[in-house]
Amino acid sequence: MLELEHGFRVVDVHVRLPASDASEFVGGRPISPDRLEREMHQAGITRSVVFPPARAATSYVAPNNGVARRSVDRPFVAVARINGTQEPETSATGRLRNAVSSREEYHTTPEDIEKYAYDDRFHGFVLDPGVDDYPDENVLTALEDVDLPVLVRGGVDAPPDQLATTLLERSFPVIVAHFGGHPLERSLMADMIDLLETYDDCYLETSFVRYRDLLERALLEHPDRVLFGSGAPACHPDVAVMEILTLDVPEDKLWRAFSKNACRVIDALAPDGNR
Repeated sequence: MLELEHGFRVVDVHVRLPASDASEFVGGRPISPDRLEREMHQAGITRSVVFPPARAATSYVAPNNGVARRSVDRPFVAVARINGTQEPETSATGRLRNAVSSREEYHTTPEDIEKYAYDDRFHGFVLDPGVDDYPDENVLTALEDVDLPVLVRGGVDAPPDQLATTLLERSFPVIVAHFGGHPLERSLMADMIDLLETYDDCYLETSFVRYRDLLERALLEHPDRVLFGSGAPACHPDVAVMEILTLDVPEDKLWRAFSKNACRVIDALAPDGNR
């Protein structure tokens, strides 16, 4: 793809980075840190938030360390993937399971949260409730204590109402990926935009949001709450950047989405932030 030319400083808050030395295959093509870095540069993206892929019933200590190691001397900002023991309490069965659930060796602990928070290689956390459930009360309290942003995948298995009751009431910043509607659930995305009126520390991330009207609505109604994410390597960052560039919104809204908003939420993305 051709190298994009635009006048914006762009930072990306949603990039999956393989944690091992072997390239990871996505969509039939090999992806390595070097190739990811080249694609980001090609799209005019100056810094990217990276994290390992989600895998059920697996400790994330080694994958998180692998991503942090592979981010050294690259324009990558690592966040630590975490998991939990709690299912959404939408039924009596769910409440019962949560009451008797116990933390396994692979589950994230409050001590893990503190270690990641005070390790200068990490600048926040990422959570996929559809794969790893939700943190328990002790881990949520630890997240509030360290007060770092949490990027959470929103979608049909983690809809806006569940995110509101489990995470958005907390005091740490929450960045909801895919406008809360993966895969391409318009109604969930619209509901998530509505929730921005209620939750001041909630932000929406743009990867895999293919609806122009929803992107434009969010940027016009809540210009300080939209953060650009490419969804790389599953989506080429050139494509993701072009989708935002072609929106019918004022230029200052694009500046906010591409960099200003993210830099307020994640300090390391700022021009003088630490890599």
